[in-house]
Amino acid sequence: MKKVSVVTINFNQAAVTEELLSSIEKTNTYTNLEIIVVDNASKINPVPGWLVKYPNIKFIRSDANLGFAGGNNLGIKQATGDYIFLANNDTEFTPNLVNSLATVLDTRDDVGIISPMIKYYSDKGLIQYAGYTAMDYSTCRNSCIGLKQKDQGQFNHITGPTAYCHGAAMMVKKEAIDKAGLMAENFFLYYEEVDWCEMIKKAGYEAWVNTDALIYHKESLSVGKKSKLKEYFMNRNRILFTRRNAPGYKKIIFFIYFLLLVVPRNLITYIKNKNYDFIPMLFKAIWWNFTHSKNSTDLGYPINTIA
Repeated sequence: MKKVSVVTINFNQAAVTEELLSSIEKTNTYTNLEIIVVDNASKINPVPGWLVKYPNIKFIRSDANLGFAGGNNLGIKQATGDYIFLANNDTEFTPNLVNSLATVLDTRDDVGIISPMIKYYSDKGLIQYAGYTAMDYSTCRNSCIGLKQKDQGQFNHITGPTAYCHGAAMMVKKEAIDKAGLMAENFFLYYEEVDWCEMIKKAGYEAWVNTDALIYHKESLSVGKKSKLKEYFMNRNRILFTRRNAPGYKKIIFFIYFLLLVVPRNLITYIKNKNYDFIPMLFKAIWWNFTHSKNSTDLGYPINTIA
């Protein structure tokens, strides 16, 4: 039996993370499991208490907020598993989740990364993810299959290729990480998992979804539904992802589309909703991409201000 390392990140949500750990304890039947929790510089350090409460779990305390990519990378570096299962701390495990995903990786040499079906924790009959469509690089848009659909069995027993795995829950072969590299940390959060899927596919592997595996997601507890942080990184990283992955001519089409259609539309939406403080975030996101290389480690955002 291959070893699976579960990696999750905590940031100012100790109670939520403990709910995840409880769900793993209650539902998991996979015996060769390692659990790693990375605390991303929470204001109140929960690690000393956790070391006493959870003696069989590995805890890593980062002195700086490294974001989704950096925090996961820190956990991956400490993981000893053959497979690394990255799971958001605001998820809840279900029976046979780990077994179902690991079995696919055991039997398919061509699969490097796989996600389960994801449903909303607040409405367990509502689907969040059953796969992704391919990216249209002219607009940097794609679709999440099954999003907000009632589960009526329409995605039952699907195990096969998908364009991208979902950042809330994805199991990756360590050998695929060794070939493709870690997640690009200059995304900080948003788009880093789709960029990583592109890296893994370029390394010769496929991304798959297995809807026989299920996880529940509480969604957006970290940054909220709307925030300046989210607006900045969603726009900045959408452009950055295109710069890193789109063919040359598609980049040109995207930039025209973004500047002539997306920017005016966003501005109208901000003004209509009285989100005036989002306006400078949009232009800051654009300016970063005009003034920084696609591999720049300067995030352009004061991370120490994130609560």
